[in-house]
Amino acid sequence: MKRYVITITGKVQGVFYRDTAREAATHLGLTGFARNEPDGSVYIEVEGEESALQEFLKWCPEGSQFSEVENVEYDEREAIGHRGLEIK
Repeated sequence: MKRYVITITGKVQGVFYRDTAREAATHLGLTGFARNEPDGSVYIEVEGEESALQEFLKWCPEGSQFSEVENVEYDEREAIGHRGLEIK
């Protein structure tokens, strides 16, 4: 189990990005949370198996139907035992 800390920038707030991210992550069996940041970005922590995390990273630039992702940055960390996928 690993944890990815991901920051997504662009037009990602108010366009259902977090809801769509929750659906994608849940489908892949990942846990964690997603929240809007004051700078307009979305911050996501997800944890699970490496292959599922990589698939989620491939999804991040696509985002929701209305989002316009400019950049995706991530950092790998040790898993901390998230449960479910919460939107904050």
